[in-house]
Amino acid sequence: MKHLLSIEELNATQIKSLIDDAVRLKAQRGSHEQPLTGQTWAMIFTKSSTRTRVSFEVGIRELGGFPMFLSKNDIQLGRGEPIQDTARVLGRMVHGCIIRTFAQSDVVNFANLSGVPTINALTDDEHPCQILADLLTVRELLGGWNGKKVAFIGDGFSNMTISWMWAAKRLGFELVVACPADYQPTAEFLKKLDAPNVTITQDPVAAARDADVINTDVWLSMGQEDQQDKEHAFGPYQVNAALLENAAAGHLVLHCLPAYREKEITEEVLEKHASTIFQQAENRLHAQKAVLVAIAKG
Repeated sequence: MKHLLSIEELNATQIKSLIDDAVRLKAQRGSHEQPLTGQTWAMIFTKSSTRTRVSFEVGIRELGGFPMFLSKNDIQLGRGEPIQDTARVLGRMVHGCIIRTFAQSDVVNFANLSGVPTINALTDDEHPCQILADLLTVRELLGGWNGKKVAFIGDGFSNMTISWMWAAKRLGFELVVACPADYQPTAEFLKKLDAPNVTITQDPVAAARDADVINTDVWLSMGQEDQQDKEHAFGPYQVNAALLENAAAGHLVLHCLPAYREKEITEEVLEKHASTIFQQAENRLHAQKAVLVAIAKG
């Protein structure tokens, strides 16, 4: 494995292998496996972060490497230097790069031009590390995803839903995305996805009915904070106690955080399912270590 740019580019075997290794690394945390010894990994973040930054910095250190955090204000990207020039400079100095930014094309171009392993830590198009952590959580708490129904309630064409749709395509579980009509995946994307096990609906109750996993995320992603009209469209898509009455017994509630209580999820539901949600957050560390180990092995 050279890069992690998207869930779309992974196959089922690769996804399952990463989850297997995340389970192992979590159980063996504190062992002396350090495949990144002597390596420096740059972390270029043009979007703010808590879980992503901390989990990658801790994970790189635990695997023997040295993380170098670079915000847009620390390097010339913040003054307009093109990503291709940054890539060709850093590729001569560091052993790998983790990028959290807006455009998916920036991550792809960096990987192509830098010559070093590159990990997508979030773009507007995909959030592969989060979905790997989510799948790890589903495996830990439900035994796996085979035969399970996953519902995503919220923005139907965000980085989270796009990555979840590709995960469903690769792994074969049922995924139902409930969202307003104006925020559904495009026909072009759904044709490319070609996944009969993925359903799009405007009915959150239908999506939640008999679901084993109820997933949600903020209504306004980073960079969309001024789009208040968008937020108004999502009122009926709140994950609350009434909606969860339709879910399967023993269901999980997932939220990748940060959460805006009483918007996409109520305080009551978040606190009731806090143990799951914060286990999900912790699993970012273990899933990303599995990615780093896979890249170190080539």
